[in-house]
Amino acid sequence: MNEALKELLDLLDLEQIELDIFRGRSPEERIQRVFGGQVAAQALVAAGRTVPPERYVHSLHAYFIRPGDPAIPIVYNVERVRDGRSFTTRRISAIQHGKVIFTMSASFHVMETGVEHQAAVMPDVVAPESLPMFQDRMLEVVGEDSPWREWLARPRPVDARYVTPLTWEAHRDPELRGSETNVWFRYDAELPDDPLLHVVLAAYASDFTLVDTVLLTHGLAWGASNVAGASLDHAMWFHRPFRVDDWMMYAQESPWSGAARGLARGEMFTRSGELAVSVVQEAMIRVS
Repeated sequence: MNEALKELLDLLDLEQIELDIFRGRSPEERIQRVFGGQVAAQALVAAGRTVPPERYVHSLHAYFIRPGDPAIPIVYNVERVRDGRSFTTRRISAIQHGKVIFTMSASFHVMETGVEHQAAVMPDVVAPESLPMFQDRMLEVVGEDSPWREWLARPRPVDARYVTPLTWEAHRDPELRGSETNVWFRYDAELPDDPLLHVVLAAYASDFTLVDTVLLTHGLAWGASNVAGASLDHAMWFHRPFRVDDWMMYAQESPWSGAARGLARGEMFTRSGELAVSVVQEAMIRVS
């Protein structure tokens, strides 16, 4: 397990400071705002701490309201909205400087049997072992003397391998533009058999590439274009148990953008092709 993954797991180990009140911190990095996937993951951990372990999270709906300040802790207040016979609902507010920066509603469900079908089909893509890691591929694009080199050399908790073009590649070559992104990802260490942990880590990883799918359509790229953006809302549905220390295929598409916003949808499949997670996100995207 590399140091970045150890640090992430430590960030997800929230401190309980009162009944249904938790405190989380951010990594010690020079960043302007807290990564949205981190806030979503920590909020889901806080909610899970108030729910019996036999109830599994099946959905979340979140809004990013204000940018998070990485210099101070984030306080998570959990409201116990309902504890029913089969479903449990929690509402979580993330607070900094006395203001709400993020809200989430999460629903948990006892394991039941019922009708089953899967219409979604995993894209027919090459195996992850045949693809370079994101940072190696990105370094080829920007060059060894790029100021991005130091950032790319940092260890990462998630091993991501793109099947489709990177936004920087499409920025330089219009022929590579498109509205779909396919990425293999996994956490490169054996993780505990805790279903909530794997869901939380999927939520963390889900925010890395969705907005990029919108940018890819227009040949835009963070750091290479005059583009500014931020996640507005984020929704996830968890369909079956899965493990993020096994390879997951994250198939994403952007059906629409306009009015300084962009919409992206994603589906996470197990390597065997089972649909495990569905994701939808809208983001603010402004080009100057």
